[in-house]
Amino acid sequence: MRIVLLMVAVLALAGFLVVAVVLPQMAGAETREAAQSLLAGVDAAQKQVTERAEKAGSLTGSGKDVKVAARNDPKHGELKWLVSENGAIRGWNEKNAIEVTLTPSMPGSKVAWTCKGYPVSAMPQNCGGH
Repeated sequence: MRIVLLMVAVLALAGFLVVAVVLPQMAGAETREAAQSLLAGVDAAQKQVTERAEKAGSLTGSGKDVKVAARNDPKHGELKWLVSENGAIRGWNEKNAIEVTLTPSMPGSKVAWTCKGYPVSAMPQNCGGH
C-alpha cells in the first residue's frame, strides 16, 4: 500500500513539475519567436521611413501612407502593424499578447530607432528585453 501511495505521490510531483516549469518555458519560447516575427515584419517600413526622413531632413510626414499589411502566421496567429505620420511603428500579436513600438528620432542628419516591447521577457535585447 505504501508503494502505491509513493508512486502516486511521485506521479503527482512529476505532473506538477510539467505544469509549473516545462509548460511556461515552452510558452515563453513561442512568445519570443512571435516577437521576432513581429519585429522582422517592420524592416521594409523602417527603411522607407528612414529614407524619407533623411531625404527631407525631418521626421514630419515620414510615415504618411507607409503601410504594413497584416500577416497571418500559421504558428503565431495574426501579426499587425500601424505606421504613424511621424514614422513610429506599432506592431502587435493578440494570440501571444505581445506588442512592440519602434520610435524614430533624428538627432542629426541620420535616423536612429528605439524599440520597446511587452512583455519584456519575450523581447530581444535590442527591443528592451533581457
